[in-house]
Amino acid sequence: MKRSYFGFAAHMLAASALSVCALSPALAANDVLNPTQQLYVNWSSGAVASAASLTGQDRTNALMIAANPTATWLTSGTPAEVQSRARTLVLDAAAEKKIPVIVAYYVPFRDCQQYSAGGAANTAEYQAWIDGLAAGIGNSKAVVLVEPDGLGIIPHYTSINGATEWCQPAELDPATAANERFVQLNYAVDALTALPNTAVYLDGTHSAWLGSGDAAHRLVLAGVERADGFFVNVSNYEATERLEKYGTWIAKCIHYGTNTAEGGWRLGHFDWCASQYFPANPNDFSTWGLTDQWYTDNVDNAPNPPTADTLAHFVIDTSRNGQGPWSAPAGVYPDPQTWCNPPDRGIGERPTTQTNNPLIDAKLWIKVPGESDGGCTRGTAGPEDPARGMIDPPAGAWFKEQAAELISLAVPAMTAPACNVDYDVAGSTQGLFVSQLFVRNTGPAPIKGWELRWAFADGERLLQSFNARAKQKRSVVTATNEKWNRVLGPGRSETFALLGLQQDADHEAPVLFFLNGGVCTNE
Repeated sequence: MKRSYFGFAAHMLAASALSVCALSPALAANDVLNPTQQLYVNWSSGAVASAASLTGQDRTNALMIAANPTATWLTSGTPAEVQSRARTLVLDAAAEKKIPVIVAYYVPFRDCQQYSAGGAANTAEYQAWIDGLAAGIGNSKAVVLVEPDGLGIIPHYTSINGATEWCQPAELDPATAANERFVQLNYAVDALTALPNTAVYLDGTHSAWLGSGDAAHRLVLAGVERADGFFVNVSNYEATERLEKYGTWIAKCIHYGTNTAEGGWRLGHFDWCASQYFPANPNDFSTWGLTDQWYTDNVDNAPNPPTADTLAHFVIDTSRNGQGPWSAPAGVYPDPQTWCNPPDRGIGERPTTQTNNPLIDAKLWIKVPGESDGGCTRGTAGPEDPARGMIDPPAGAWFKEQAAELISLAVPAMTAPACNVDYDVAGSTQGLFVSQLFVRNTGPAPIKGWELRWAFADGERLLQSFNARAKQKRSVVTATNEKWNRVLGPGRSETFALLGLQQDADHEAPVLFFLNGGVCTNE
C-alpha cells in the first residue's frame, strides 16, 4: 500500500464527516494513567481459572502469567450484567489502590463474525450495553479500551485510499453499515469519557496493518479527539520499536489532518500523511526515518506545532511481542495467518505506566498471553494447525503449549517463582471452613519477614488466624508473620491456619498467591 491523493469528491465527503466531530486539539490523557499509577491484577482472571485446572509446569506457567496485570475483557451479557461485573471489578481494584484495564468488546458484527463472533444485535442494544458498562464504572478509576479491531475491520467501509473492506455481511446495508460503526463508537466515547476518572482509548490497529494516515482518519471519525487516545497491537506480535513510531505518526497525522492553520488547506487530508508504507519501506526498518522526517518537516516545524499535551496519546499491547512477528516459511501455507497462534513467539515487556515517552501512557497486556487466537488452519482444509501439528483451542481458551513457548522465549526473561504455597482445606461444614497453609521458600536466599496475599471467592470471610496475623479487605487476604516465624530459610516452610465463613457448601482453595510481591507455585 502507498499513500494516495484522493479526489475532490472523496475529500469533500471526508471534510463533511469531520465537520460533525469536535476539531479541538486532542487532549492528553488525564491523570488516570500516570507513571505513579499501579495496574490491577485480577484475582479471578481467565489465567487464574486455567491454572486451577492444570498441574505441574503448566499450572506454574498459568500462574506466572496470571501474576501480571492483564486486561479484563467484557464481551457479553445484558446491560445489568455488564454493570454488575464492571462494578465489582472497579471496586476490587480501588480497594488495592490500583487501576483496572477493561476491554469493551461487544460492537455489532465484531471481528466480522469470524473467530470472535458475537456482540450486540444492533446499535440500540450496543448503546444500552455501553450505558450499563458506564454505570458500573461510575466514579471509580478505570481504563477502557473500546472495541479491538473495531476500526481495523469496518463492514462495507471504503478507506481514504479507495480500498474496499473485505468484510461485507449480506445482512447489512452497504450504504449505511460503515457509518453505523462510527455512530456506535462515538456513542461509546461520549458515554465513557463523561465519567470523571475513566481513560478511553480507541483502536489504532498496528504497524503491519493500516497506514498511519488511514488509521488517523478512522480514529477521528470515531471520536478520538474527545477520548484519551488510541491503542495499538492488541492481540498481535509487532515489535515495540515499530509500534512506538507508528503510534507517534498516527498522533501527528491526527493533528495534521484536523489543523485549520494556513487557511485550512490541509484539513481532512489524512491521505497526505507519511506512513510505514511511504516514503518508508514497511519491510526495512532502517527506512522508517524517512517517515519521521516527513513529520518533522510538516508537523513539528509547522507554524503551529503540537506538544505532547495536545497530541493524542496511545498505549501498546506488549503481551506477546517479545520476539516480534512470525515470518512464515515462504510458499508453505496458502494463508500463513501470521496473527493466529504463531509458533516460537515470546512475552514482551511487562505491563507498566512508566514508559519514558510522553505520548505513550502505558505498555499493557491487553490480550492475555496463553489464550488462543482460535483454530488456525493457515489456508488448509484443517482441522489441524499445520504449523503446530495439532488442533488449536478455540479463541479465548487456554493454550498451554503456547503459554509455555511465550514464557520460555519472553523478552525480557520471566523470573521463575521462588516460593510454594500448599493450601489445605482441613474442614468445611455448616457455613464454616478451617484451612491450613504451608509457605515454603524455594529460593536461594533467606526471607526475613514475609507477607502472603491471596483472594477468597466472593462472600467468603476470614474470622480468625492462628500463627500469622491476617486481615481481609473485600476479597483479598493479607497474612504476615509473627515474631517467632519471621525468617524463612532456603528450603524451609512455615505453617498457619485460618477459620472463616464460606459462601457455598464447599470452600474452594485459592490458587494465586504472592509472597512479598512475588508469585508462588501452588500444588
